[in-house]
Amino acid sequence: MSEDSDDLVKAQNEVIGILFEVVKRLQENIDLQDEGVHLIIKSKDDDLEDNRTRLDEITEVRNKNSETISRLLKKLDSEESN
Repeated sequence: MSEDSDDLVKAQNEVIGILFEVVKRLQENIDLQDEGVHLIIKSKDDDLEDNRTRLDEITEVRNKNSETISRLLKKLDSEESN
């Protein structure tokens, strides 16, 4: 019984860790999106090119976070199926 309990605790800790990472990356994406919107709003048509590099960086990081979130949720789903 104790071994089953230990396995359950380990599984719960892994799920909590995965969900924590998902929430952390979702929050980062929200913050980055907010920053991107602010850059676009404060930029005039001529100044938008000045912010293009940062906007491209934001997009890249958001895409990487989204891929990681997807991978983590798939891992969670596959572990749930087992």
